[in-house]
Amino acid sequence: MSREFSLYLDAVRFLAALMVVFYHMNMRWLSTDILPLSDHGHAAVMVFFVLSGYVISYIHARRENTPAEYWASRLSRFYSLAIPVVLVTPLLDLAGAALRPDIYEGWTTHGLAPVRIATSLAWLNEIWTISIMSFSNTPYWSLCYEMWYYIMFAVCVFTAGRTRILLLAGCALVVGPKILLLAPVWAMGVVLHRWQLLQRTSFATGLALFIGSLVAFGLFQHYRLTDLGSAWMRNLVGEALHHQLTFSRFALTDYLLGLIVAANFVGARAIAPVLGRVLLPLERPIRWLAGYTFSLYLMHQPLLLFFGALIDGDPRGPLYFIEVLGAILVTVWLVGSVTEGRRHLLRAWLLARLQSLQGVRWLAAKGVR
Repeated sequence: MSREFSLYLDAVRFLAALMVVFYHMNMRWLSTDILPLSDHGHAAVMVFFVLSGYVISYIHARRENTPAEYWASRLSRFYSLAIPVVLVTPLLDLAGAALRPDIYEGWTTHGLAPVRIATSLAWLNEIWTISIMSFSNTPYWSLCYEMWYYIMFAVCVFTAGRTRILLLAGCALVVGPKILLLAPVWAMGVVLHRWQLLQRTSFATGLALFIGSLVAFGLFQHYRLTDLGSAWMRNLVGEALHHQLTFSRFALTDYLLGLIVAANFVGARAIAPVLGRVLLPLERPIRWLAGYTFSLYLMHQPLLLFFGALIDGDPRGPLYFIEVLGAILVTVWLVGSVTEGRRHLLRAWLLARLQSLQGVRWLAAKGVR
């Protein structure tokens, strides 16, 4: 991956996270005015899915080519932040709801807290037709999808033959239809990285794909095709199952959106030297901001509600919104510096444990006592 294309993906990653934040902050108790660029929340998650598939495939091909290296990185990435967020969110919700119960109405629940914590940390919130809220942290659903995509990708690259088939079938039986419905969107990123023909895209074709994908994305959002996909799914499976599909009920048009995002990445990769002229002068701030993307995505919703209750300003002016957003960003920076900023320590510890376990299994397979 070229430096310029990597920088472009980092910029896209941060902007997509920001779109999700604005989507959730578009609440009338926070601002009486409708926020600009606040209707791209679900589309931004599909951008994350394609981007995640591409990056995971790239990293595996370059350096994480053993199960121990792969899982040390994946588990440290997720658990370094997920554990504190899952444990602290219900406490923030209780404190915020005590101050402003009205803004928490319909946004959180405290029933069966041990079950919510356990399923969140085991990535089981969205299996089959259940949907268990991780308290007020609505965006947590996508992490439960992604972890299972990581698992299925690992099965594909680290196993073969009958073992691969049986393990993939086992994963499908565990996760059910919702997670499987959006798996093709994530897999588009893998195909984008591994299909050699796409890597030989000419500059002219790349430019056409890049511009065309931006226009297509704008039209997709303008005509609200996500809502159309939901309506199609409702007609196809019925009202009851449509409701149970929750975040996967848009899948029929999410496939189209995934293709648009993939086309954009193909085009950006082909014209990366030109993009670099704009992005390289901004490399340091882009890399720095991208380093906090995961923290921003995973923490913003419970922080939004908590700081909204704590500050309790006037939604008729911009000050309340600015204060809440500023409090979110400062908290994300402080927490991210400790969690994401130091996850290499957890990765090193996990890698040592996993490599040791690998060695024991190898000796056992060889019959060594």
